[in-house]
Amino acid sequence: MTTTAVAPLTVQDAEALVTTAHRAAEAAGVAVSVTVLDAGGHLLAFRRDDRAVLISGETSTRKAYTALQLDASTADLVDAVQPGGLFHTLPTALDRPLLFIAGGVPVHRDGRLIGAIGVGGGAPEQDHAFATTAVEKLG
Repeated sequence: MTTTAVAPLTVQDAEALVTTAHRAAEAAGVAVSVTVLDAGGHLLAFRRDDRAVLISGETSTRKAYTALQLDASTADLVDAVQPGGLFHTLPTALDRPLLFIAGGVPVHRDGRLIGAIGVGGGAPEQDHAFATTAVEKLG
């Protein structure tokens, strides 16, 4: 059986994701934090707008971890984590709960998961739009 290697998410890719998401947020007048993780959950890039609330950095990181661990957009998980939903809190190996609010998006290349982006600071729908814009532009 032949397997084809998939290029990993690079620091340059991560920086491009951060820049695109941050520019989209700035254009909308929203101060956000953006976190990009590789497929192993390692931090590749992070940026916090000085006007963003401090918790936005932790929020963007948790959103990225959620999208990475579940290989799903956090916008698709909102109903499942409401009280009475399929799951309300799912602990991680880091002993921190995952945060299921729109704004975390997995990054794929050639159909394989290579990382995730998380955006925090705006309304959930805005964060999701900023993250999605960045992933779409990366290609």
